[in-house]
Amino acid sequence: MPPKIIVITGPTASGKTWLAVELAKRYNGEVVSADSMQIYRRMDIGTAKPTPEEMQGVPHHMIDVAGPEEDFSVARYVDMAAAAADGILTRGKLPILAGGTGLYIDSLLSGRTFAAFDENSPLRAELEGRYAREGGAVLLRELAQADPEAAARLHPNDGKRIVRALEVFLTTGKTITQHNKDTKAAPPRYSAVTLSLDFQRREDMWDRIDRRVDRMMEAGLAEEVRGLLDSGVPQRCTAMQAIGYKEMAAALLGDGDIRAAAEEIKLRSRQYAKRQRTWFRRNREAKTLLWGTEPNFAEVLQRSTAYLEEIGI
Repeated sequence: MPPKIIVITGPTASGKTWLAVELAKRYNGEVVSADSMQIYRRMDIGTAKPTPEEMQGVPHHMIDVAGPEEDFSVARYVDMAAAAADGILTRGKLPILAGGTGLYIDSLLSGRTFAAFDENSPLRAELEGRYAREGGAVLLRELAQADPEAAARLHPNDGKRIVRALEVFLTTGKTITQHNKDTKAAPPRYSAVTLSLDFQRREDMWDRIDRRVDRMMEAGLAEEVRGLLDSGVPQRCTAMQAIGYKEMAAALLGDGDIRAAAEEIKLRSRQYAKRQRTWFRRNREAKTLLWGTEPNFAEVLQRSTAYLEEIGI
């Protein structure tokens, strides 16, 4: 049987960090973050990265593991997070995976592997150069000869995935379609006991998100983004596409209206939360814990621990 771990999911601003810490204290656990933006150093306010006070002495992994200028992939996350979780298990403790990036969570739990590649390899550079010179349609036709299923799913403008699919085939001799089928057939890496935090009413979720953005602005989000830009972090790099950073950077480099940027951040955060809810609701085995108009922390903690004890944690 794969080792058992606790997973805490839910939309942004739903209290995942708080619950992870409380359960870690009760069950001798350590937290593994599943947030695609908390991995970046110097991006603290806009990612709602837990403070030392919020961590309450509980070790947290997969936070501050990359520079903001790096292009961090899900494959790299899975390798590092699996090593962290396995280390926790080796120490006789309980891994608690907590975060809102569904792709990271699903990929880690499933035991999915990713075809190795070097982003600086001559083959990658050659394929990217050909895509720029010859266009996506030409490379897509070439991909269709080796991997018609992958080619049928892709658009000529999706250069990143076209190049990746060709790279996998030319490097390994196996199509990316077959690689994905093989990895999906593998047994799961962990047995997940999932707690899913959510809101009874979406209006309450929106209000929590708006208040969080207001706190970020008061804490100095604009100054944090300006500091990143001034240090040379490119506006178009992956990290700076995160909600909060993209909008604020555009304002700082444009008309300077940070109040309008804050309202845009609220809107984008609400839209993102909606997508998160859709993703996490697919998991029929998750135990859903709903917040009312105001969070009842004591009740949610009691229900969480009662459920975990019921299933033998």
